[in-house]
Formats: sequence, structure tokens, C-alpha cells
Amino acid sequence: MAESVYIHIPFCLSKCKYCSFVSFENLENKTGYLYSLLKEIDYYYQKEPLKTIYIGGGTPSLMEISELKKILNKLNFSDSTEVTIEVNPDSVEKEYLKMLKEIGFNRISIGSQTFDDKILKDIGRRHNPKQIFETIDFSLDAGFENISIDLIYGLPNQTTDMFKHDLEIVNSLPVKHVSLYGLKIDDGCYFYKNYPENMPDDDIQADMYLMAIEKLTDFRHYEISNFAKSGYESKHNLNYWQEGEYYGFGVSAHGFVNGIRYSNYRTIKEYLNNPISHEYGKFLTEKEKLEESIFLGFRIADGLDINQINQRYNIDFDKKYKDILDKYINTGHIIKTDKGYRLSDEGFLVSNIILAEFID
Repeated sequence: MAESVYIHIPFCLSKCKYCSFVSFENLENKTGYLYSLLKEIDYYYQKEPLKTIYIGGGTPSLMEISELKKILNKLNFSDSTEVTIEVNPDSVEKEYLKMLKEIGFNRISIGSQTFDDKILKDIGRRHNPKQIFETIDFSLDAGFENISIDLIYGLPNQTTDMFKHDLEIVNSLPVKHVSLYGLKIDDGCYFYKNYPENMPDDDIQADMYLMAIEKLTDFRHYEISNFAKSGYESKHNLNYWQEGEYYGFGVSAHGFVNGIRYSNYRTIKEYLNNPISHEYGKFLTEKEKLEESIFLGFRIADGLDINQINQRYNIDFDKKYKDILDKYINTGHIIKTDKGYRLSDEGFLVSNIILAEFID
């Protein structure tokens, strides 16, 4: 049974230069999109009590409070449900945040990225550092205790000293959670065809990542890209990593319900024409489920519980993967734990390479 919902709001006032997510600068379709979104929710959602709701984008804070209220009114949640909305610092004011709290949101995720004004301009962000601080203050005034911010490292012209300064600022802020991402330039973003100069190389990016682990001492590094103060881990994301089921509503959204992984249409036109059809869906084979358990389990700092995996898939994990485990234990990338195995900090850095060896 799915107890989590992700809802994608694809609209932005302008697209950041590193962004390859499905988002659109044309707001003309906003009303039609809301209609299609509500139709999709009505069709699939079975009124289960929800543990988490996450509205992401795009820029969800471009939606009117009345529009967001219509979405939340479709969902069955309580005071104990984690209800998150992503906001951009240029698109929210104090009154808007107060109304978000009044209609049921209790967690704010702020798209900060960096506190360097010049880099923010270079990567196409619409806000400045002052607006980040104001958004945090406004959120606190509105009654939000659970505040998360996004940070990106490896940005054009960013040095390790500049990133260290960003981390020092984070440590001084009254936020409970940090999502940390290394810049990736994928097909579909402005930087892909207009590659920026002065990009930090892989070694510098690795130094930045390890620096974050070292400097964010008030936060627990609970997942490859996520840090939280005690009790403020993202319940919604933990559900993904613990292989829980969830609905994905909206254009390009992904979901996992009744053992089927699915994704919605990626173009606004296709989605508006048929919001209740999926572009892709499949039942996972036992082999695929095992590989997902390994892939997702290693993302979490606590790592894999091999007794659970052995019972669930009727395997001997130590025997099946002996060569890979020995190889990376010897290099210090995998660490043996009381329950199984986890990646070291250096292992997180090359996790894609390591995890690829568990998939045959």
C-alpha cells in the first residue's frame, strides 16, 4: 500500500542553466495542468492515510494558495504526516508562507544552491543570498520548524574556499536538513551546449564533498546526499530508499505502486491530453528487486542489513558477492557492520562504480 505521494509542479519563471528536469517557463497551461493533475489523483489515489506528501518542481511556490489547497484537499493526511513543498527564495513572501502553514504544509525545502551572489547569477538563479536568509526567517515566523535547504558543489568558478564559506553559513543557520548535490551537466540543460569555463575538476569536487561531511558536524550524514539534525531526516526520501511504495502525480513523475514502477509522460501536451495514462510501467523481476535493494540500501549511511536481504531473496549475500566485497573492503570503500555492510565516505564518492559491479 502506498503511503507517500510525490506531486510534480513543472512551472518556472526561468530555467536555471544546469537544470535538465522537466520544467516549463510558459505559465499559460497552469490552470489546465491543475485540472489534469486533480483528475489523475482522483483516478489512482485510493484514499490511503498518507505518511508523507512532497510537492516538488519546477517551482511549486508559483502556485496560488487556492490551487495548492485544491491539491491537498484530495489527499488523506493528518498532523503527523510530513507535508513538504519546495520553494524558491525569489517567489515567496511572508504572507504566502503563513498561508502554506495554515493549509497543512509543515516542511519547507528552499532552493538555495550557494550563498555566492556572482555564482548564483552565473548559473541562472533568480535570487540573491539575502533572499535566502529572508525566506528562512519568514518560514520561521510562519511557524515552520522543519526547514531544509539545497546546496550544490562543483559550480563554475567555485573554489574549495568558497564552498567552505557556504558550509560555514549553513552551520550558522536555523535549518534542520541539508540536501547536497554535485553539479552534473546533463543533456537538456543550457550548460550542456554552452559548457562553462572554470569548472572544478573531479578531484576538487571530491574534496568539496568530503569537506561537507567534515564541516557539517551538527548534522548526521544519513544518506549519500543528505544531512539532518536528529529527528529531521526526510521521511519522504527515506521511503524511497527503503523501497516503500509511493504515488507519482504530474508530468514526468515516477511512482511505485502494487509492485509496478511507472513514469508519466514527459511533455506537457501529452500529459494534458491523457493524465491517467502512464508512458512506462513494469513489474520488477526478483533479480531487479534484489539489485534495487542493494543499490538503495548502500545509499543510506547505515548500509545493508544482509539478514533481511538473505531472507527476502533466499540467497547467501556474503557468498554471492564475496569477490566484490573483498575487493572494496580491502580498498576501504566498503565497511563491515554488525548488520552487514555500508559504504565509507570515500565509497560514497565512487558509489556508482561500486554499485555497478553488483548488477550483472
